[in-house]
Amino acid sequence: MKIAFIGTYRPRQCGIGSFSQHLFESISDLKSSQDSEHIVIAINDPGNSYLYPDEVQYIIDQEDHNTYIEAAKFINRQNVDVCIIQHEYGIFGGQNGVFVLTLLHDIAMPIMVTLHTVLQKPSYNQSVILREIAKVAQKIIVMADKAVQMLQELYAVPASKIEKIPHGVPHIRYDKNIARQSLGLNHKKVLLTFGFIGRNKGIETAICALTEVVAEYPDVVYIVLGKTHPNVIKHAGEEYRLFLYHLVKKLKLEDHVLFLDQYASQEDLFKYLSATDIYLTPYLNEAQITSGTLSYAVGVGCAAVSTPYWHAAELLADGRGRLFQFNDTKELAHVLTDLLGHPQQLAHLRARASAYGETITWPKTGSKYYGLAQHLAKNAHKAAIKKDAILDRNVLPPLHFDHIKRLTDRTGIFQHATYGIPNYREGYCLDDNARALLMMLMAHRRSKSDMAITYIAIYLGYIHYAQNPDGTFRNFMAFNRTFLDEVGSEDAFGRTIWALGYALAYSPVDAYYQLARQVFFKAVPHFSQLQSVRGIANTIIGIYHYLKDNPSDEGMMEITRTLATRLLGEYNAHRKEKWHWYETLLAYDNALLPLAMLYAAKITGNSAFRHTAFESLAFLESHTLQKGYLSLIGNENWYRHTALPSPFSQQPIDAMAMVLLYLEVYNQTQESHYLKLLYRSFMWFLGENDLRVSLYDFETHGCCDGLQADGVNRNQGAESTIAYIISYLAIQHTFEKPHSKSVQNESRDISTHRLAKPSL
Repeated sequence: MKIAFIGTYRPRQCGIGSFSQHLFESISDLKSSQDSEHIVIAINDPGNSYLYPDEVQYIIDQEDHNTYIEAAKFINRQNVDVCIIQHEYGIFGGQNGVFVLTLLHDIAMPIMVTLHTVLQKPSYNQSVILREIAKVAQKIIVMADKAVQMLQELYAVPASKIEKIPHGVPHIRYDKNIARQSLGLNHKKVLLTFGFIGRNKGIETAICALTEVVAEYPDVVYIVLGKTHPNVIKHAGEEYRLFLYHLVKKLKLEDHVLFLDQYASQEDLFKYLSATDIYLTPYLNEAQITSGTLSYAVGVGCAAVSTPYWHAAELLADGRGRLFQFNDTKELAHVLTDLLGHPQQLAHLRARASAYGETITWPKTGSKYYGLAQHLAKNAHKAAIKKDAILDRNVLPPLHFDHIKRLTDRTGIFQHATYGIPNYREGYCLDDNARALLMMLMAHRRSKSDMAITYIAIYLGYIHYAQNPDGTFRNFMAFNRTFLDEVGSEDAFGRTIWALGYALAYSPVDAYYQLARQVFFKAVPHFSQLQSVRGIANTIIGIYHYLKDNPSDEGMMEITRTLATRLLGEYNAHRKEKWHWYETLLAYDNALLPLAMLYAAKITGNSAFRHTAFESLAFLESHTLQKGYLSLIGNENWYRHTALPSPFSQQPIDAMAMVLLYLEVYNQTQESHYLKLLYRSFMWFLGENDLRVSLYDFETHGCCDGLQADGVNRNQGAESTIAYIISYLAIQHTFEKPHSKSVQNESRDISTHRLAKPSL
């Protein structure tokens, strides 16, 4: 059996890197494992490179998303049976380490994930990431009972997926007296804290307690062994270490506190542990689920004293150590003087710790990991994303308009939000009120709700107010209802015509119909003057909906031909052998261009329009749907035919356009292939995307504003949430249509786990 180990790795100075190396070595040393050449995929921190040992076969650059994709491809080519991944949010790239999800989803074999951090109060992003890890992995490994409990209660991880395997400890022992002599600590009572230094370690608590201890035992020395954590260095430099130096000087403890600013070798570390009388972890809060340093101390047989953070409370139970309360200097001083004054108590703690340490040596921990990996390799199969799955309506989250209501006042819908809160400073815009009108008209078609009728009036009222006497429209309005422009863009004009045309086909109230008709026809003289391809496309879509209810309007039919011919002209002018598009670039709302041509062909019967629609559709599809999920063109640099596509920032309106395009293609062809692509496009909102994270926010019921290079843009403006809801309403339409038997069977195969609502 061949295992791929993924995580930080020595010589990178990182606790998880040490864990990864020990786990690799302990499994490689097993007799049953020696026939396999296990491999390591190491994660590099930004700006650093390391001389890795031979087992490191591939390197992931922490903040380079592409290296995660390539790493998965590499692993899949190596005949690996199981992957073991070490997880802590900070060692992976993107917001809260979101890049790990890309890696997990692209790996084709069973996965075990060791969690070094389980948060009791995670952020929304942290919760989503950990839940997704738990869904993709076959086994989740933790090191404490508290973590098992939290995973089940806070993250809804099934108990059957969780395994508790204690932190391993090297089987290294030094004679206490020899260790003291080699370190120059003869005739000293030694207290020790080791590991990366940072404010959360609470070392000042121990230093302050030392004043009472030294008064009774003048031969005490407290050694603080370790470098400042690299992340602390990056953001605060050595501020904390300097604070500790000044504290020692203030308390006149210079002869009793020794700072060793070094990343100790394993040999030196275990010498210090063997020379220690009492090991201290005076951490400041309980929310630490794993402590490798305390595990090492107990494993060596140290008498340990600690605050009752989660891992310590479990590890030091049953007489294996002593606890004191957080920040309680007096209690710590009492515990230390009591133990130093009663050697038999110290001996008892050491004996209990040493006996437990024999049960958690790395050979034993490695054997447990290997046995679990063997079981998975024989019995588990990674639930790969089904590229041709059809969406089951039962797995969709419920449709909510809560966020739309938050964003809407009596004037209209605010265009932006900060997270899930309306951003009044940015005011309103015609684009979003037009989209909102379309959304509510679609919603009323589905549910006939009074709520939709109320909001249709608001958005239609904004459009009416925004129209100039000559039929054009203003776009942007400040919070004080003052317009900020004289004439809006052609894109905004076209989107408004789309919404008005839809209102003329599906208005639920005659008064709304009459106003929509008045505004629509006041704008008609400007149709033929449009130059923007998207303004033209949106207008064609609006006219299409109008003509559905007014098929005998020859004048409007002729306008459609004129506009579609103009689009066809742009297409022919820019089309090249490998570039079948209407412009020299793929930008935003791309799918609306072939959609408009499909509608024009449907209205006019023009075969050239239809051919262009399908040829440009195939071109767009080749650049967005070849990964097995929707990977949109990002707006960082767009995609010019002379350059590479921009992978980020991906926008919800582009996913909506793809959904609407494939809905119409399916309606016209009834081919199940297009229905699959329709559902695949919708799933972009719910996590089937390049970062494998949902843009739909299950707490606010809004949609995040985009997929950035480092994660999701958590702001939830009107455009994004409207795009999600319009897409949702569009796919609901397909549930009412009878599908072929093969499509119905495939609908049962959809992976449902990524759509479950987080229980936060």
